[in-house]
Amino acid sequence: MRHAFSVRIGPVGFRIGSDWRAPIAQLESLYRDYPKPLDGVPDFTVRLFARRPWRRFLRPSVEIGGDYMLPEAAPLPLRQGLLAAEMAMNLQMALGARRYLLLHASAVERDGRALLMTGISGAGKSTLATLLAAKGWRFMGDEFALLDPATGLIHAFPRLISLKNEAIAAAEAAWPDARMGLLLPTTPKGDIRHMVPDARAIAAMDVPARPALLVFPRYGFAPEIRSVQPGEAFVRMTQASTNYVALGEAGFRALTGLIGDVPSVAVDYPDGASAIAQVETLWAAL
Repeated sequence: MRHAFSVRIGPVGFRIGSDWRAPIAQLESLYRDYPKPLDGVPDFTVRLFARRPWRRFLRPSVEIGGDYMLPEAAPLPLRQGLLAAEMAMNLQMALGARRYLLLHASAVERDGRALLMTGISGAGKSTLATLLAAKGWRFMGDEFALLDPATGLIHAFPRLISLKNEAIAAAEAAWPDARMGLLLPTTPKGDIRHMVPDARAIAAMDVPARPALLVFPRYGFAPEIRSVQPGEAFVRMTQASTNYVALGEAGFRALTGLIGDVPSVAVDYPDGASAIAQVETLWAAL
């Protein structure tokens, strides 16, 4: 690769190579406060490349590759190169991670205990994690929560926060001094802007937390809190894990341990303020 950048996010190191300088420059700027991979050796390699030589110059088209690939993945225009890099890093985790049970969830921490939030796209888990962090919680991640099968602890993966559509304005209001990437309009998921987690999240990203509450948020409904039975929570979380099957017995034991030890609730909410109030009420009752 003509241009390259290395970074460590929580316990996972990446090396990103690119045929173009622009995506690497954006990564260097937004991840400048993050450490490098331990001992200089990344866990995963990402490649942003042009499938044909002329695609580097004529209507530049970014293909996503690396240690793990999805051949059917559609290329992105060069102006969305940062999004391509983030998607590629997530892909490596989803297909290649084996040390942790990956939960497609956002996570925040308070007093050594972690709150996990998971749901379908648009449920608001990233937005809620961002808003809770603005209220004093430690941000641990908005894409993956890493559950250690050996200890039951949640390890942080505080990558750039991917804000979509209406969530962009909400995060900017809550974090007026936050560092933001460029606005990426009309992506396959709508308008996207990446936000750098606060200094506390980066400094403490090697500090795990004990899971204490599992929340299934749902945005756009009247405020309501419902208990979720263990069987339903287990099924939902198997669907929210990208490597549950690959981990086999270790994944089963990790997930049953989580569901057995942590209360699960569904939270409907119409806006961020309502969601924060509901979460704080639930947390105070633990």
